Amino acid sequence: MARAALLRRLTWQAATVLEIREETATARTLVLAVPDWPGHLAGQHVDVKLTSEDGYSAQRSYSIASAGMPVEAPLELTVQRVPDGEVSPYLVDAATVGDQMEIRGPVGGYFAWQPDDGRPVLAIGGGSGVVPLMAMLRTHMVAGAKMPFRLIYSVRTPADVIYAKELAATGSAEVEFIYTRETPSGWPHARGRLDAVRLSQLAYPASAAPHVFVCGPTGFVESVANALVLLGHDAMDVKTERFGPTGG
Repeated sequence: MARAALLRRLTWQAATVLEIREETATARTLVLAVPDWPGHLAGQHVDVKLTSEDGYSAQRSYSIASAGMPVEAPLELTVQRVPDGEVSPYLVDAATVGDQMEIRGPVGGYFAWQPDDGRPVLAIGGGSGVVPLMAMLRTHMVAGAKMPFRLIYSVRTPADVIYAKELAATGSAEVEFIYTRETPSGWPHARGRLDAVRLSQLAYPASAAPHVFVCGPTGFVESVANALVLLGHDAMDVKTERFGPTGG
């Protein structure tokens, strides 16, 4: 049975776009119907393959945005357009309801969270790195989990906030924003990067032994992970997922 499940995750499956939600000027969420979807854990990702009429194909990996097991939720991918990308411009600018693509997964088990982990959760995302962390937050909310959950979200401007309305209405978790280029009117903090000083003010203390997830561009992830270790967090408790400047 385990072998069959593994083969199913490694097999390309047809996915149909059921719904599209605009998140920002450069990002959108695609809700997909996958007839034989095996379920996923919050934090996992899928491979997406597009094939043109002449047979050329391109594939990229995208984090799953929807809540993971043990709850049931439609499969959602939130994609941010990458300039000169081969896949993301189509998904963000051209895909419509009813379109089909191929997906494979879910993939990854290291950067994953389940609500039976009773420790506090500290999720830190930069830009579109918030996507797998949102899957964790949604899982936390839907499952009615009781452990503290704090999301620190670093983003350029208020207009770049993905899931803005949903993040403004989270009742079971704390959400802290870091704006690096432009702040909202009346924002009490100066714009700037998430440095060690600000992190020490916002992160759970190391004594709380939180389970930490950091996702975003490579430089952001390395800076945050290093600062957390210097603040006393166990490096084994700090799980990271990063992406570089290319892809899409």
